[in-house]
Amino acid sequence: MEHIVYLDNSSTTKPCEEAIGQIALALQNTWGNPSSLHLLGIEAENAVTIARESAAALLGARADEIVFTGSGTEANNTALLTLLTSKKRGGRVIVTAIEHPSVLETAKRLENEGFEVIRLSPKKDGSVSLDTLEKALTENTVLVSMMAVNNETGAVLPIGEAAALVKRKAPRALFHCDAVQAFGKLPLSVRQMPVDLLSASAHKIHGPKGVGLLYVRKGTPLHPLLTGGGQERGLRSGTESVPLIMGFYGAMDALGDISKRLTLQKDLWDYAKERLTSIPAVTVNSPEDALPYILNISVKGYRSETLLHFLESRNIYVSSGSACAKGAGSHVLTAMGLDKALVDSALRLSFCRDNTKEDVDRLCEALSAAVDTIRKVQR
Repeated sequence: MEHIVYLDNSSTTKPCEEAIGQIALALQNTWGNPSSLHLLGIEAENAVTIARESAAALLGARADEIVFTGSGTEANNTALLTLLTSKKRGGRVIVTAIEHPSVLETAKRLENEGFEVIRLSPKKDGSVSLDTLEKALTENTVLVSMMAVNNETGAVLPIGEAAALVKRKAPRALFHCDAVQAFGKLPLSVRQMPVDLLSASAHKIHGPKGVGLLYVRKGTPLHPLLTGGGQERGLRSGTESVPLIMGFYGAMDALGDISKRLTLQKDLWDYAKERLTSIPAVTVNSPEDALPYILNISVKGYRSETLLHFLESRNIYVSSGSACAKGAGSHVLTAMGLDKALVDSALRLSFCRDNTKEDVDRLCEALSAAVDTIRKVQR
């Protein structure tokens, strides 16, 4: 069978052996309820503690600041919807227009509940300026949510500077960061960037689906979405899924040196950009300083869905945008001001540590063939 070229890693990654191994061990050995007081429960609780400490170490956080959730979406929802139980109804909520739907849709719900929601437009390169944020901040601001890395273009947003700005200009506001695309790919330290809340997900770093986390800075008021047995310090009730949490741990343990990997990814990203832009119809939509795990391109004149399925026929898998959009036009590229022809022909290529230059070569050869084939059909 021909080798599969998988370039949709921002959608999900293939679980690594370390994650699979930890899941199997948990299913076989630590299957007790972490809330039980007997030995089997204590063993399960100890396993969860190991994973919690690993996540905390990656973020420069305290272990008791990590809350395991069922997904990055749940973490984002929990962070924003805590406002519904506060006395700040009617306050200003600031998000960027390029956030993930789990933030934008939740912000829309807050708006329907009486909050004022401001959506910051990006610059043409997909980044968001600090000046734009500063102009939107008021004394009435109660929460700012800004992603660390855009899931469609790879644009890296200035989280540390933005959080510091919010603390100066609106000290009573909470600052939330959706770090789902950054966690495990960029060095992150919550001690160096004053965020109050930060979301991450296991299946973006070769872990299992169904588990994420929310960092909650000590002292930050947070009201749970799920109530019940009081698990996760009362912030996320429901029996913890020890196998999935341990799978998350296995994926974190397998990350290695994040900075070194980033350098290697940049080399692959540069190679991909050079090869792709040699194809006449290709335009790059990602900024030059994008996270080198994501490269967004347009093949003007060719619908992205058509190209996607042509590539799929060659065992090459890419995305036509965010997987959560299910084929809808990209709200991110639209917010950046790209014309409709570029939006309709956009492809997102997202890499992982397993991808090679040979994968890029296969992609470019197939994409060139797609352009030639579709052109002949259109004639």
